[in-house]
Amino acid sequence: MNFLTQLLSQPALPSLKKSRRGGEIKSPAEIEIMRQAAKIVATVLKEISELVKPGMTTADLDAYAEKRIREMGATPSFKGYHGFPASICSSINHEVVHGIPSRKKVIRPGDVLKVDTGAYFEGFHGDSCITIPVGKVTPEAARLIKVAEEALYKGIEQVRAGAYLLDLAGAIEDHVKANDYTVVEDFTGHGVGRNLHEEPSVFNFRTHQMPNVKLKAGMTLAIEPIVNAGSKFTRTLYDRWTAVTVDNALSAQFEHTVLVTEDGYEILTDRTGL
Repeated sequence: MNFLTQLLSQPALPSLKKSRRGGEIKSPAEIEIMRQAAKIVATVLKEISELVKPGMTTADLDAYAEKRIREMGATPSFKGYHGFPASICSSINHEVVHGIPSRKKVIRPGDVLKVDTGAYFEGFHGDSCITIPVGKVTPEAARLIKVAEEALYKGIEQVRAGAYLLDLAGAIEDHVKANDYTVVEDFTGHGVGRNLHEEPSVFNFRTHQMPNVKLKAGMTLAIEPIVNAGSKFTRTLYDRWTAVTVDNALSAQFEHTVLVTEDGYEILTDRTGL
């Protein structure tokens, strides 16, 4: 979930101020709890990807997600977070992030649907996002979705103790640009754990805005590239949450919660095998 960039500019974020600049190191016991939180998120997203169909509303998906998260013993991370009113972000087509579910928003054939959700379980959060092609989408939309997912894994492949955040940022940026798309720079990934958003910021492009943090085993990161078919620039709608592309071009996003290990990584929100 990409609240971090816009929220860091706000004055009152006590939980973020307590986190370490380079990211908090989780103990083996804490990592095990995060595995469970992340599995809940992965399960909900997989189920949503299988049940979504034209004619449903994004409010239907939100109700389903909240029900399932609670059934599995967790609470929705997003609901009430800085006033956000729902358990998922549901963003369609040119909507980039933070779309608010609504009974008025009907899902249609060919839509590019982003569903982002989180679960809070025994003191820790899991966070993940998928982009779902609804029915048969255009070849252009299918390619955008494919490249966005590939970009996520290009970044994840760089993760290991001793690597740097800009290693994964550069891998994401290079893959997106090589395919003639743009990386959204208005929102970033983030650390995740006791708080839904923790340091460090996890950029999807090369930047000197933040320190180039060296990764350590036990860090947990939400890596989440957002890829646009047109301009990289976004604007926020009157609801103060929904971000859209300035040129109405399509946007796709994928996100995983990832554990840094000594020799690589573990994708905590992995949906394969569920």
